Amino acid sequence: MKKIIYFIEFIVIKFFFIICQLLGYKFSSDLGFYIGKTFGNIFRKKTSIIENLKKSKISIDISENEFAKNVLGNYGRILAEYPFLKDFRNNNLSNYIEIEGIDNLEKIKMKNKPVVFISGHFNNFELMAMQIEKSEINLAAIYRPLNNIFLNKDMEHIRKNYICKSQIKKGRTGTRQILENLKKGNSIALMIDQRVTEGIKINFFGDLASTTTIPAQIIKKYKCEIVPIYIERNKKHYFKMYVSQPIVINSEKSNEEISKHLNKILEKMILKNPDQWIWTHDRWKK
Repeated sequence: MKKIIYFIEFIVIKFFFIICQLLGYKFSSDLGFYIGKTFGNIFRKKTSIIENLKKSKISIDISENEFAKNVLGNYGRILAEYPFLKDFRNNNLSNYIEIEGIDNLEKIKMKNKPVVFISGHFNNFELMAMQIEKSEINLAAIYRPLNNIFLNKDMEHIRKNYICKSQIKKGRTGTRQILENLKKGNSIALMIDQRVTEGIKINFFGDLASTTTIPAQIIKKYKCEIVPIYIERNKKHYFKMYVSQPIVINSEKSNEEISKHLNKILEKMILKNPDQWIWTHDRWKK
């Protein structure tokens, strides 16, 4: 039964992508926002967003209901923009993205030593690894496969062809691939904002949250520098990506101490534009 539902979902999204390609980037993005804001609650419950918002204790200047709608609208925009990632890759939409700290990418490239890029699922998160690789930095990006096996094949094709050629699936096999890439001198990009079963409980917005220790393990073993990156949406269709200077973290610190520091960095990113983060990842689940 689940496969049937997945297949129907796959057909609907494929049809939606075709419609988006006919409509063009801007109109499709706006349509995605409208659909997400209006019907998104069917697929991602507003209540889960509001509950997680309350757990974070973040103050917002709009109602919780409107905030949740904006988050779901954000989901819709991201989905509607997938058919245009090829155009971003080929610079056909390069005027829609600005990079602050591009000189930091150039320095990393010239230094030719692996670093760990960290970020979260912000709007539009797929563009970050793309821009790093376009800067000619040897990169491997860690991703979580979609539950929908039909749709996942398409998404993997998009990621490998237009976002980052080297993709590493989360899991034990992925851990070995991370080590192999680091030995080759390749940098690693990963999101640190999802709930992970193999993580440890670390303070996040004042409460314990399941947190990945992969960056901390890499720092301790390979003495890699950390590079926080962040992307925000401006005026609906434009993006600004921020690339921080590499951060040196004492490798003698514990996994917990390092991970706690990285959570603080993530908190600052989220606070810039709270409704541009994907709030359905229940980091505080007991």
